[in-house]
Amino acid sequence: MIDINIIRNNRELVKENIKKKFQEEKIKLVDEVYELDKKVREYKIEGDELRKKRNDISSEIGSLMREKKIEEGNKRKEEVVEINKKLENIEAEEEKLSLEIKEKMMVIPNIIDDSVPIGKDDSENVEIEKFGEPIVPDYEIPYHADILESFNGLDKESSGRTSGNGFYYLMGDAARLSSAMLSYARDFMIDKGFTYCIPPFMIRSDVVNGVMSFSEMDAMMYKIEGEDLYLIGTSEHSMIGKFKDQLIKAEMLPITMTSYSPCFRKEVGAHGIEERGIYRVHQFEKQEMIVICNKEEEMDWYNKMWSYTVELFRSLDIPVRTLECCSGDLADLKVKSCDVEAWSPRQKKYFEVGSCSTLGDAQARRLGIRAKGENGNYYVTTLNNTVLASTRALIALLENNYQEDGSIKIPKVLRPYMGGKEIIKPIK
Repeated sequence: MIDINIIRNNRELVKENIKKKFQEEKIKLVDEVYELDKKVREYKIEGDELRKKRNDISSEIGSLMREKKIEEGNKRKEEVVEINKKLENIEAEEEKLSLEIKEKMMVIPNIIDDSVPIGKDDSENVEIEKFGEPIVPDYEIPYHADILESFNGLDKESSGRTSGNGFYYLMGDAARLSSAMLSYARDFMIDKGFTYCIPPFMIRSDVVNGVMSFSEMDAMMYKIEGEDLYLIGTSEHSMIGKFKDQLIKAEMLPITMTSYSPCFRKEVGAHGIEERGIYRVHQFEKQEMIVICNKEEEMDWYNKMWSYTVELFRSLDIPVRTLECCSGDLADLKVKSCDVEAWSPRQKKYFEVGSCSTLGDAQARRLGIRAKGENGNYYVTTLNNTVLASTRALIALLENNYQEDGSIKIPKVLRPYMGGKEIIKPIK
């Protein structure tokens, strides 16, 4: 949610930003909010004047009663009653208009950074940089589900019986390898100075509305029937929600945290759930990072965060690239975002394994997260980034470490988490 002062002082900036995001149907909301806000401010002025008048009359009534001017005092009391009725109507109208403003403001997109490329959708995202040589070996690399099944590592038939499509059993060395990657990612971030956290895996609707737009929520979140609780789609949601309605001492900033959680996603949309493999599923595990900082530090942290993900994947012998998300591909709360994509030697192309975003103060405004500084209180800036998402990272590792004999070479950094094992061999 943007600052209402931007609409008060620079409506054209907000409208131009909406055009950049190809959401012209929302332009009318800017003028609607402006007019509603003007009415609210008029009501506030009128209400303040009435309260002052009421206070003056109340003081006068006290004097009249002390002077035994009972009749005159009672007449003045009647005036106070009328003022109270007017105030009641004004306050009710003010509250009604304020709610209407909030509803409209919640769907007006955040102001994107000037560096964001303009484009309609993800097909117009822009490659920034490649890290590592994207190699295609001279032998065939099987589909990742076939690799996993070659060492009895994946059972989707059983998960189909227990849970339906979009779920899976990871077994044996595959399950251990997935856990090893998550443990390594955890320790990697702790070594970067981030505080480790395991957050709640369910959050209330007011937190959901604070961290994401309604359209995102509707496409992603599972709701617990009969409860005001949602299963998290990423631990960023509960990690940012941790600071809801908090006033943070400025000297505590930046706050840097890394969190583990399972993630649950409906994955509603054109892509669909993957039938055989584990690329797009309803459930996976994730190591995440969040930063809460001052506006001045925003871009420094943004660049540090995506670079940590690149560094981690390179340590797993996986080539990656970074991709700048264009304006039309940015969720409404985001100021700037980039994807980290891993190389798929089987498909001979890159695929998304993580996303880094700064949301400016949009989440902080929705959730009431402020810092207490020398010059008063102010809204903080929030950022989030994927360290490692279990299923996609596992696919990238399998393909890039697949050997001609069907075995999987385990990267050196993971071997301590695998009991010293250096290779996983197919079961003949």
